[in-house]
Amino acid sequence: MHILIVEDEKGIVDFLKQGLEEEGYTISSASDGEEGLRKALELEVDLVLLDWMLPKIQGIDVCKRIRKEKTNLQRI
Repeated sequence: MHILIVEDEKGIVDFLKQGLEEEGYTISSASDGEEGLRKALELEVDLVLLDWMLPKIQGIDVCKRIRKEKTNLQRI
């Protein structure tokens, strides 16, 4: 499973990344909304962990754009 972490606080990213990699997940990360949106649309990811308050593009707007542009998403 490939997980994208979109979070601007490096300590949080490092903590999540370490724990998830230890469990066998493949991790990608982005430090702002713009980069997160680009990676979410370009990479084949199974899950996006998305912070709501991000630089450049807010998390809610990233979420809306991903849902609009990726039609094959499973929504939970």
